[in-house]
Amino acid sequence: MTRAEAEKILQQKFGLPYFYEEQWEAIKRLLNGERILMIQRTGFGKSLVFQFAGMLLQGTTVIFSPLIALMREQVNRMQELGLPAAYINSTLSPIEKDQVMRNAENGKYKLLYIAPERQEDEEWQELAQRMRLGMVVVDEAHCISTWGHDFRPSYRRIVNLVKQLQSDFPVLACTATATLRVQKDIEAQFDNTQLTVLRGNLNRENFSLNLIKCNNQEDKLAGVLRIVAGLDGTGVIYCGTQAETEIYSKWLDYNQLKVTNYNAGLDNDSRRRIEIDFVNDVYKCVVSTNALGMGMDKPNLRFVIHTQTPTSPLHYYQEIGRAGRDGLKTQVILFYTPEDDKLPLAFIKNNKPEIQYYHKLIEFLRQESLSLFSIIKRINLKQTAVRVILADLIDQGIVIKIKSGNRVHYEIKYNAPEFQSFSFETLRNAKLEDYDHMKGYMNSTTCRMNFLQNYLGDKTASTCGKCDVDLGKNYFISASQEELIKIDGFRENYFPLLKVESQTNILMDGVAASWYGVTNVGSTLHNCKYEDGGDFPDYLLRLTLKAFRKHYKKMNFDLVMYVPPTVSGDLVKNFTEKFARTLNFELSHGIRKTRITEMQKVFESAISKRENLKDAFTTEVDVKKKKILLVDDIFDSGATIKEIASMLKSKGAELVAPIVIAKTVGGR
Repeated sequence: MTRAEAEKILQQKFGLPYFYEEQWEAIKRLLNGERILMIQRTGFGKSLVFQFAGMLLQGTTVIFSPLIALMREQVNRMQELGLPAAYINSTLSPIEKDQVMRNAENGKYKLLYIAPERQEDEEWQELAQRMRLGMVVVDEAHCISTWGHDFRPSYRRIVNLVKQLQSDFPVLACTATATLRVQKDIEAQFDNTQLTVLRGNLNRENFSLNLIKCNNQEDKLAGVLRIVAGLDGTGVIYCGTQAETEIYSKWLDYNQLKVTNYNAGLDNDSRRRIEIDFVNDVYKCVVSTNALGMGMDKPNLRFVIHTQTPTSPLHYYQEIGRAGRDGLKTQVILFYTPEDDKLPLAFIKNNKPEIQYYHKLIEFLRQESLSLFSIIKRINLKQTAVRVILADLIDQGIVIKIKSGNRVHYEIKYNAPEFQSFSFETLRNAKLEDYDHMKGYMNSTTCRMNFLQNYLGDKTASTCGKCDVDLGKNYFISASQEELIKIDGFRENYFPLLKVESQTNILMDGVAASWYGVTNVGSTLHNCKYEDGGDFPDYLLRLTLKAFRKHYKKMNFDLVMYVPPTVSGDLVKNFTEKFARTLNFELSHGIRKTRITEMQKVFESAISKRENLKDAFTTEVDVKKKKILLVDDIFDSGATIKEIASMLKSKGAELVAPIVIAKTVGGR
């Protein structure tokens, strides 16, 4: 097929006039059965390459992608164009998934998007053997490399699949973020004797990159408000934690800006609704973790603001990359305070669990094979950390995963090699080096776009002429007295939600008076609980009463009860007495422990937290058909409140409404 013939089809089918040179080069090679690694900036049109080639090739093109929003958006787009496409990911019901798999087996799709983790699904493995494959596409291919900023073990299994294909079978791996080290790692894994690398220009000519320094979080809140209120168009604010997304979105909403927050804690329907509304310019901006933006088709994003330093220039380039895809002027702003180093360094430190846990797990499995649930219960780590350990041990050939019917368990492989941990230290040091490069970007005395391009392997001496460095600017924001008063007012009127409702309990969503670790409330609680600081001060009582009146309004409760202490003595009891007396509610001291429990904070996994509290509470008080207000000092996982509510339900209570002084930043 000639380029002229291909572009005629492009115009008819996609409504686009022509291909970029690099797009046509990749398509031509894929139609010829070659293997391609394409490294191009976000907005270049990498998706068009595999969509067009997949349309022409015989069979179904399978696209491995970790981005649910991208799958959804691209499948909708392909269906609008009359190109049969579907996806398989965690948002589908079992019935929907089965229907898609039947259609795929019968060859009804030209494009099938699938989450990489699905390769562990036996049904998918069997389907892949029966399907007529046309091409394999690995989107976000940097995830293959341990040196990439978002390595995923499941991507390694894609490599194993590709190695089983015949040498003239077309394969496309594409990414917008690969340093030369990541590129060479991908090449080696795909057998670089057969892989052609097409690396493009990574310059974003319409970007204005800026750094704004602040002294503290109050300055940052004030600065974000000033910037967003003064910018035209819509944008994204990226935060480091889910808690921060809520704080900044509520802060901007408090100042009459149309915003919402978006993070992995939202259900699928909520996330989909926000994505649609944002694309349709319902919001001035969305405040998000990096869960938003990857794969979302909104070319007119006019600004991207980071309130927290990313762990590497790779992360940063990818996250800002979704903005300005229409080529118009776009503002890119990174805020920085001296205390901002703590979070990314913690992410790097905790990227892998401590080595002792690898040895513990190996010892457990030497004794007997175990399910994932049993491992979590024994090792006292979060499920995510346990999965990382298992993936690493499977990767090293030490552990094997056995599926017997519906039961999955893990065991030590016969004649397994010794565990090797030196690569983890090498990786951690490499990530610390990446963060040093991120600090280098912030401290750069040369063009910021030039810095990013060179870091990513796009060697250039050109300057953008638009960043703060090229323009000789040095931005610093300090909150004014008026802004500080407004921030104080916000903090006294914004109260974090405790999401504990479910169809199986009698809990209603509760409220916290503040965040633990974001304001001085956390340090006050710590001083009282662990440093003999005396009773909780009256200002916490006033703040909690304010939270109660705003959240529960004029609800009446039959009884106020409180969580019995583990280490804090009578602090919560004394606080609740004042609280109930002020509201003129009946107080009960009736919840007691049936046995000694450990402090919840010593447990990492939700399973261990639940086990620590299981059947640990009771009451002799008559709570039948009563609405109970349950008071505690700190809310983290919610396990304590849920266990007490379960006990009260068994005693005939009608409703349990929780209220706490502070919610931890990691609290659900």
